[in-house]
Amino acid sequence: MRLAVDPRDGKVRLTLPPRASVKNGLAWAEEQRAWIAAQQARLPGSLPLVPGARFTFAGREIAIDYVPTAPRTPRLDGDRLICGGPRDGLERRVERWLRAEALRVLSAETTEYAERAGVGVTRVSIGDPRGRWGSCASSGAIRYSWRLILAPDHVRRATVAHEVAHRVHMNHSPAFHRLVELLFEADPTPARTWLRRNGAALHWVGREGVSS
Repeated sequence: MRLAVDPRDGKVRLTLPPRASVKNGLAWAEEQRAWIAAQQARLPGSLPLVPGARFTFAGREIAIDYVPTAPRTPRLDGDRLICGGPRDGLERRVERWLRAEALRVLSAETTEYAERAGVGVTRVSIGDPRGRWGSCASSGAIRYSWRLILAPDHVRRATVAHEVAHRVHMNHSPAFHRLVELLFEADPTPARTWLRRNGAALHWVGREGVSS
């Protein structure tokens, strides 16, 4: 039996071997409450998108500045994201703005790299996947996590170069990695390392707390 705490949302997952008793597995997991609590205590703190919240956007820190008389649609002014309208629904409006910015920026960068690679991309979309920062289908459609807009520019762009390179090589062969580096015009390894070390924290932006 194995217990794991997902660093992206704090959920506890119990894995049982074939033919193992679910009842016994749950009883064993119950005995591990202290370990579970210790693991969850080490997770990044939740960061709800409320007035005064500070979070990274394109690698720099910005703060939500709630001004009730300002327009409902958030507007970035330096390091302030000015948000107006009713307090109710503010979090949803901020996330919608982040998603829209992510789609705008990722679409532009995908077009840039696709032109450089001499390939076509049929569609660019965003979502909030748990396990992938991007994916490329054989149809030419590329899908990204909107949370890439929270990462530094070089991390986001390296991810875009990675997915565009899949329009040429639908594998992770040496030729694929050479193309990623050619498109990105730098070694993408630091960007991948950054995501491994810091990616889980991006999943906590907009969350209210640990799920159990």
